[in-house]
Amino acid sequence: MIQSKSKKKKSTKIKRQRQLRAAIQLLFFISMPSAFVAGFSGVKYIFTQIGTGSALEKNSFLLVLAGLAVFTILFGRYFCGYICAFGTMGDFVYWISGMVQKKLFQKKKQFSLADFMPHRCFSALQKLKYLILAAIVVLCTLGVYGKMAGTSPWDVFSMATAGRFNMKGYAVGTVVLLLIVVGMALQERFFCQFLCPMGAVFALLPILPAAVLKRRKESCRKGCSLCTKKCPVGLELEDDSLLSGECIRCGRCAAACPGENIHSFAGRLTGSEI
Repeated sequence: MIQSKSKKKKSTKIKRQRQLRAAIQLLFFISMPSAFVAGFSGVKYIFTQIGTGSALEKNSFLLVLAGLAVFTILFGRYFCGYICAFGTMGDFVYWISGMVQKKLFQKKKQFSLADFMPHRCFSALQKLKYLILAAIVVLCTLGVYGKMAGTSPWDVFSMATAGRFNMKGYAVGTVVLLLIVVGMALQERFFCQFLCPMGAVFALLPILPAAVLKRRKESCRKGCSLCTKKCPVGLELEDDSLLSGECIRCGRCAAACPGENIHSFAGRLTGSEI
């Protein structure tokens, strides 16, 4: 009876924490939908200027990029877990997909691409975003990227969130965005894991040791692995700390841990990050 009450209390707490995180994401989605696009425009601007041999001039794109980079180095990828509108859209699409699957197919477990491929293959696909980032950097440096207007899905997304639906000339970008949405319905954080060039930039940044997630391994229940199972980006918290730049700091691992054994620089994570 006591154990049953404890599980019910834990479940209620996790539900409230997810609702809080969803509320924070919605707030940023409404107030800062273009933060992702602005930050990545800073990356494109830097390499376009390098390609033309021009000096960098201070502008809003560079300021946003610098602010996001410094914040990520100090605290980790909270931008991806809470602020990025693309990430929020992915979470919403995957949630809707799960609701539809449960309603139509009476499935308790939601469909996930990760369940149909070896972990090694899944991890290899996560490296695709680095190739996309490298390709965009090369195209910007060569002065070609600017001539490819209409092919960028995030430009289409930015226009849509700004209420500008004049998509003339953006047919390719619109189709790519729709394909990404389909991927978001089939795999949690699909864009973030496999395609996001800004996520690749953040993953390459160093993170201060104080911001790294740590696990009290000696206190973990044998064979638990809930932290790994609940991770939306498929990370394995097998060691005493999580050094991977892929971590989006959503806090799902901490919320799932029955012994509250996962910590950060702020001390024990009891789900306040969820």
